[in-house]
Amino acid sequence: MGTLVHFRNLYTQAFEDCKPELVVVLLKAYSVFCAFMLFMAVYALMDRALNGFEF
Repeated sequence: MGTLVHFRNLYTQAFEDCKPELVVVLLKAYSVFCAFMLFMAVYALMDRALNGFEF
């Protein structure tokens, strides 16, 4: 649990005093998009591995 709190603190500190606000919003949206894409890639890999890599 401490690792997640550490990552949250790093995430919030990265955007402190960052100007302009539009760039901050775009970077936050992009980070969520990247996390979602990473989740989808891991899910697809696990799905293929559990189903014998059948195409």
